[in-house]
Amino acid sequence: MVMKIALGYLVLINIIAFMLMGIDKSKAKRHQWRIPEKTLFLSALLFGSTGANLGMWVFRHKTRHIQFIVLMPLILIVQAVIIAFLYKIIR
Repeated sequence: MVMKIALGYLVLINIIAFMLMGIDKSKAKRHQWRIPEKTLFLSALLFGSTGANLGMWVFRHKTRHIQFIVLMPLILIVQAVIIAFLYKIIR
């Protein structure tokens, strides 16, 4: 039961992070109010790093910002290690 809830959370937060990148890119093109970078990083830190990284590359958004190029993949790697560790413990 816990695994299903965790998996559901991971799917949802990654969809949200992916969508945030797409929405922000769309707003940038139209010179509208933007989603703060803190919000984009927060969505990644809440275990949405896969969606955030995919969103960066699919929408070609924030790919010239060094902090995004370095930190987003780093967050993904750290979270993958954490999830693998937790899975090993629970299993």
